[in-house]
Amino acid sequence: MYQIKQTIALVVLLVTLLPISTQAKGQTEVPEAWLVWLEDLKEEMIARGISKKTINKAYGENTYYHEQPEVVKQDKNQAEFVLTCKNYLNRMITPQRVKLSRQYYHELQEKYPNLEDEYQVPLNYLTALWALETNFGQNKGKYHIIDGLTNLSYNNRRSAFFKNELYNVLKIMEKYNLDNDKMMGSWAGAMGHFQFMPSTYNAYAVDYDKDGMIDIWDNLDDAIASAANYLNTLGWKYDEPWGGEVRLPWSFDYRLAGRNVSKTVDEWQNIGVLTADGKKLPYPDNLKASIIIPDGHKGSAYIVFGNFKRIMIWNRSENYALAISILADYIRNDEKYESVEANQQYVLTDKEVRKVQAFANKILKTGLKEDGILGTQTKEAVKRLQAKAHLHQDGYPDYRLLNKINNYDSEIGFAVPVQPRKKLK
Repeated sequence: MYQIKQTIALVVLLVTLLPISTQAKGQTEVPEAWLVWLEDLKEEMIARGISKKTINKAYGENTYYHEQPEVVKQDKNQAEFVLTCKNYLNRMITPQRVKLSRQYYHELQEKYPNLEDEYQVPLNYLTALWALETNFGQNKGKYHIIDGLTNLSYNNRRSAFFKNELYNVLKIMEKYNLDNDKMMGSWAGAMGHFQFMPSTYNAYAVDYDKDGMIDIWDNLDDAIASAANYLNTLGWKYDEPWGGEVRLPWSFDYRLAGRNVSKTVDEWQNIGVLTADGKKLPYPDNLKASIIIPDGHKGSAYIVFGNFKRIMIWNRSENYALAISILADYIRNDEKYESVEANQQYVLTDKEVRKVQAFANKILKTGLKEDGILGTQTKEAVKRLQAKAHLHQDGYPDYRLLNKINNYDSEIGFAVPVQPRKKLK
């Protein structure tokens, strides 16, 4: 009997001394480093004003540890090819989406007759945003936000950003005493009908139906008014157009292309810019605008105004802003849908864009992030490389620039080396 008691005592002692990271059979073992970090994270959130009650509600017994987190894979994932603007537009704006958008637009007009006057944001743009963000509320996200943002806050390339979004989610939970399972959204933490990030929710979301709760997940009243309020706060101008497709003169200086260059409509016309069908630009002469060429000098050109740039604060992609703007036009004008004519052009891989970025960093000392994304800073660096290589300075790296980079000589630059003469026999 004494030996049995000793054995039981020894087992109890061993269980007590087992590392905190040991899990039940079949479960992933949680590393000690993760548990220490997680406790520090909770303490940091409490120090920022989140109550222990909310922390317990958000985490409970969950560590949210995943050996290979899906959200981290999503964050690191890059498309193999950089999608051209025209292909993107044809993917995002389809006959079915235009038809559905028009139906929902008319329903929203009946349901919210005063919304445009209240927020000075046209319903056709809000309908377009609703369509592209969640397919009219059908795809609001399948990820648990506390789980996802916790993992994205750990040793990640954008840890500080995601940790701040996690803090904002906890603020929302605390303010409205929300349950853990309510916090669902995209892999990056975007929530509700219009995919607000938690920090955007806390800054701009409104209780439109005055029920004491801002519900952007299941209450379209709050969701659409919050989207309208966000755009209004960004400075949306109700009567200002977004822009449109234009025709550039053969002599156009492509260094003028880009959202960082702004001229009046009159100045652009004096340069020779016309509508796509060759007519005078139908905008006020003194309105400031930029010319963008998202697919380079071989693709379409667009003149864009302030509202276009405000859409880009929502999502920093010219392709996205064009899709929203063009779909909004379709919704309001009832024109027949036409797919965008896609030119055959060289499509860069993200690996090739990274190669251009690395080359620019080496030659121009630009300090670009080598992430394979053709953003504004990368396009400006490409223009400088194109100038050195005597190519069109449109900011779009194509196969010609890639060939010149591959054959670059540190002594003679992009110049073609002189070939030795063949000896006469």
